[in-house]
Amino acid sequence: MTQSPFIEQIRRELRLRHYSLRTEKSYLYWIKGFILFHQKRHPKLMGAGEVKSYLSWLANQRHVAVNTQKQALCALVFLYNHILHQPLGELDFVRSTRQRYLPVVLNKVEVQAILQHLKDTPKLVAQLLYGCGMRVNGGPMFWASIMPARPARWTRYRPNVSGRHSLPRQNLKGSILTG
Repeated sequence: MTQSPFIEQIRRELRLRHYSLRTEKSYLYWIKGFILFHQKRHPKLMGAGEVKSYLSWLANQRHVAVNTQKQALCALVFLYNHILHQPLGELDFVRSTRQRYLPVVLNKVEVQAILQHLKDTPKLVAQLLYGCGMRVNGGPMFWASIMPARPARWTRYRPNVSGRHSLPRQNLKGSILTG
């Protein structure tokens, strides 16, 4: 499915300004939602009144959290300020009153019960993530920051006696895995 030139223009501007990939996806989601809410009218033909009605609808009908509504507002302000060059000015819309959802936290006994069912590498990763207080989404970024992209002397994986694939022993010398 090809994107519209308008959406691609927004994506290029977000990337040019070095916005994160998550911010890009989020902003595009809210901008597309805004356009669909107004029966696919081009944002250039709309203004502050339409933005106000969309943000009020998010609070009144969809009952979104405060930060969710703020995120939609930021996406639309970006659209109008940086893409369309039509500042919105002061917006008087219905503010969301629903507070942020608090995540479920496991107690120590529940965590220990989960860890007992894990083995080997998954258990080690879970223990490290739990021990350092990381969230699930923080794990991959953590590992990418401390692990090299590949060993210095890269060779193909070869099967060992058990039929599993492993790195040749000499490639691990001097790495953080062997000390």
